[in-house]
Amino acid sequence: MASGRFKKILIANRGEIAVRVISACKELGIETVAVYSEADRYSSHVRFADQAICIGPAKSARSYLDIPSIISAAEIANVDAIHPGYGFLSENAGFAEVCETSGLAFIGPKPDVIRLMGVKEQARAFMRDMGVPVLPGSTGVLQSPEEALEVAGQIGYPVILKASAGGGGRGMRVVREAADLAPLFVQAQQEAGAAFSSADVYLEKFIAVPRHIEFQVLADEFGSVEILGERECSIQRRHQKLVEEAPSPAMNDALRAEIAGVLQKALAAARYTNAGTVEFLMDEDGKLYFIEVNARVQVEHPVTELVTGIDIVKSQIRIAQGERLRSILRGPVTLRGHAIECRINAENPETFAPSPGRITGFHVPGSIGVRVDTWAYTDCVIPPYYDSLVAKLVVHGSDRAEAIRRMRRALDMFIIEGIHTSIPLHKRILDHPDFQEGRLDTNFISRLLAPPAKAETLA
Repeated sequence: MASGRFKKILIANRGEIAVRVISACKELGIETVAVYSEADRYSSHVRFADQAICIGPAKSARSYLDIPSIISAAEIANVDAIHPGYGFLSENAGFAEVCETSGLAFIGPKPDVIRLMGVKEQARAFMRDMGVPVLPGSTGVLQSPEEALEVAGQIGYPVILKASAGGGGRGMRVVREAADLAPLFVQAQQEAGAAFSSADVYLEKFIAVPRHIEFQVLADEFGSVEILGERECSIQRRHQKLVEEAPSPAMNDALRAEIAGVLQKALAAARYTNAGTVEFLMDEDGKLYFIEVNARVQVEHPVTELVTGIDIVKSQIRIAQGERLRSILRGPVTLRGHAIECRINAENPETFAPSPGRITGFHVPGSIGVRVDTWAYTDCVIPPYYDSLVAKLVVHGSDRAEAIRRMRRALDMFIIEGIHTSIPLHKRILDHPDFQEGRLDTNFISRLLAPPAKAETLA
């Protein structure tokens, strides 16, 4: 594997995260190589990289997910390392292994750690053994509906079935009573098998109105682990996040320190390296329960960067070069002010239907405390083949109230013409009294979009 300071890095991704990695590399004095599909020939990451190589047609299976094509591009360009971004191959242990056997540094965790954390039930068992709070549930993959019934009877309904190898809400089924468990078990297995090539499912206690809170991790190759605070990610639809913020309005210093302590111990024992996110659910009593590890950089990493002043992507690269965390962070991590991120998607804000097409007008907001991570520009085309993320609008304020006001102002000044975007929905979210007061849970969007109840007519 390549070692020492990198001279050239290939970014195995597209869109705003590819531009983000290119920006970090430029500041570190590292050359970059972009890979692109035929649909992304005129994308910003192709323009801003020092070199660009086409790796296939529009469909991701034949381009951004094609490992031989990416490795061939890396060898042609003579790079030292590959940054996978998020999504695509970022949590593919096989890809990380191929990088290493090809003499390329993979800017992320080691393959064995990706494998451990990629199977949710394995990760859950490991964290439980390390003293991290975990929801009550099955101790392994369920073998039959009868076994699921037995476990559910022990912990009490409602429960939730989850795909062991899954994510994004696929392979999940909420079971509210015993009579529904067997058919939902079969449905969950079938969906998990189709989506992840593994029908393994497990079961855990279902929290009806949870908050979704995640902790940002950085770890070096010498056993040092640092927790960079938490993010509130409860504003989501169908398990896809829409708004994130840091710190969480529900957290306090004592709980933050407690969770950071157990996570440092657990991740050091797992020999975790590079960046990652540990996700939790918080119940109505304010107790946190581990759900999964994302062994990669997250879409919402900028809110943590703004409240800590730490460049997470540059830190990833420096860790992969063999640098120690203490020289990268240069002191204790402190949280300053409040940050909010809105994911601006190319979709109808009422129906959520994708809205690909040409952007005919594009103006990003600016001024103090406003950051826009994007690959889009006037006259660019949003292709229908990939996720709908156009930009991440991120603001920082001295406190949460100022951050909300700043975000509302920035949304008003963000102009995207020619396609539908989620900006009107974000305005509705920020204007809602529950959001402004920090009363958040993962059902927020369902309540926001629910049709108004009809008034009862008097007889």
